[in-house]
Amino acid sequence: MAKNYYEILGVEKGANDEEIKKAYRKLAHQYHPDKQGGDEAKFKEINEAYQVLSDKQKRAQYDRFGSTFDGAGAGQGAGGFGGFDFSGFGGGANGFNFEGDLGDIFGDIFGGGKSQRARQEKGQDISIDIELELEDVLDGVEKDIRLYSAVSCSKCGGTGAEAGSKMEKCKTCGGSGYIQKQRRTMLGAFMQNEICPDCQGAGEKPEKRCSKCGGDGRIKEERTIKVKIPAGIADGQTIRVSEQGEAGLRPGSGKSVAGDLYITAHIRKHPLFERRGDDLVYKLDINFTQAALGDSVTIPTLKKKIKLKIPSGIQSGKIIKIKSGGFVHLQGRGEGDMYVVVQIKTPDKLSRKQKSLLEDLQKEGL
Repeated sequence: MAKNYYEILGVEKGANDEEIKKAYRKLAHQYHPDKQGGDEAKFKEINEAYQVLSDKQKRAQYDRFGSTFDGAGAGQGAGGFGGFDFSGFGGGANGFNFEGDLGDIFGDIFGGGKSQRARQEKGQDISIDIELELEDVLDGVEKDIRLYSAVSCSKCGGTGAEAGSKMEKCKTCGGSGYIQKQRRTMLGAFMQNEICPDCQGAGEKPEKRCSKCGGDGRIKEERTIKVKIPAGIADGQTIRVSEQGEAGLRPGSGKSVAGDLYITAHIRKHPLFERRGDDLVYKLDINFTQAALGDSVTIPTLKKKIKLKIPSGIQSGKIIKIKSGGFVHLQGRGEGDMYVVVQIKTPDKLSRKQKSLLEDLQKEGL
């Protein structure tokens, strides 16, 4: 049955990029296999849907062809035309008027051939979410990331073969890594290339499979890696760590590479500061006397405490700029600034003496 990627993410078909991204983050966070109550199968399905709907070209192809196209690189088979629209081919005697090889036109729909085999040689990507403090973003931070994923089998070194066993050519596909199947459609019979089910596209398999990994060359295992989170990263921004995803098939053979790791940052709300782009905002309460006469006060920053001069006669809502007190520009030179918003605080209660002094000032027209 064709998958409804919009339904999987819980969005309408006309959803914009931001709505799709928001829905994906929420579901990925909920079902991530490293979380308690996570669901690996559901997480993969969510990731597959997002990979298609977040890409304009893939989304357009999916909207037209359905999930039978191989846009997500997730090994979707060709279970029918799934909403294929023939009207776009124009009119000939039979309603068709196109040039070129039918294999080129239907290659993406059927998802077979050598291109699919090449995709099989890369392991699955992993997407995770991490939470950061605002202080972490200022200078960047190194984080220990715990992952439960496919890694190279320690017993066979990732080859998939038991010790002393050789690799032999796959008899099912003859070493090509794919097999051909005939499919009948309303346009006639077509030959479809599919990944070989016996060797998983490798073209060879171990004479005797490794008893630990079953010949796959990889096992599921928990691991911890150190990742440098760059200074200035924004809330919701994703960074890619190359080849830190799932191990590919038989990584010890040298014919596969690991997928990539995608890390999405979520920055916790700070009790004192607000981030606006690459700038930092701090609200400073002062009293009437400080506002009228001026003062020198100590204020916090994300790094240390500094002295700030309050000019006499300052008005409530006035902003004092501290140059280069913000975050570095992640995609460019320089850094943001810190803005101190002055707020004159009116006291709730006054002593008799304070009230008398203010009444005197009132008489003076202040």
